[in-house]
Amino acid sequence: MFDPTIYDNLKVAFENYLYDLDNLDESIHITHRRDQLEMASMSREFTLRFCLRDHAAVTAEVVLKSSLQAIAAEILETPGSHPGCELELRFAWVNKEPETRCHDIQVVLQENWPDQRIVQHIHYLFGEAPVSFNVSASVYFDRQVNEEQMHDIPVLCDCMVHVLNKLKEIN
Repeated sequence: MFDPTIYDNLKVAFENYLYDLDNLDESIHITHRRDQLEMASMSREFTLRFCLRDHAAVTAEVVLKSSLQAIAAEILETPGSHPGCELELRFAWVNKEPETRCHDIQVVLQENWPDQRIVQHIHYLFGEAPVSFNVSASVYFDRQVNEEQMHDIPVLCDCMVHVLNKLKEIN
């Protein structure tokens, strides 16, 4: 038996809470799950994408990453190291008026995560008159997260569902 890493423990906590929202509460629908080991860099990345049960046009995604350095520092118990994972929250939707809506979305995201870095991207096909735009927003937690934040996972996930409802209203 192996001792699970911070990454493993956080991944399971996110899975448990979000799958409960899907299967028990039926407030969300999980649409994609990926747990990837990058062999070249020995890093790991877990993503879990979901949408509101009654509105699939806006999606949210939890992204948890761990580098080889963080895993090694944890397993080897390197003195002075502070192992943990990177956390990113992603939201995506299609919008016909990104210039007016993106400001409103930025406000919603900043209200919920005022201390985090937020980046929005607008995508369209070059050469075609854009009828609609693929818009995405990422909330970056620019610090390492670890098991000390385990109790924050339900609050964070509920906040993501709240933001999905707000984005549904805006779009």
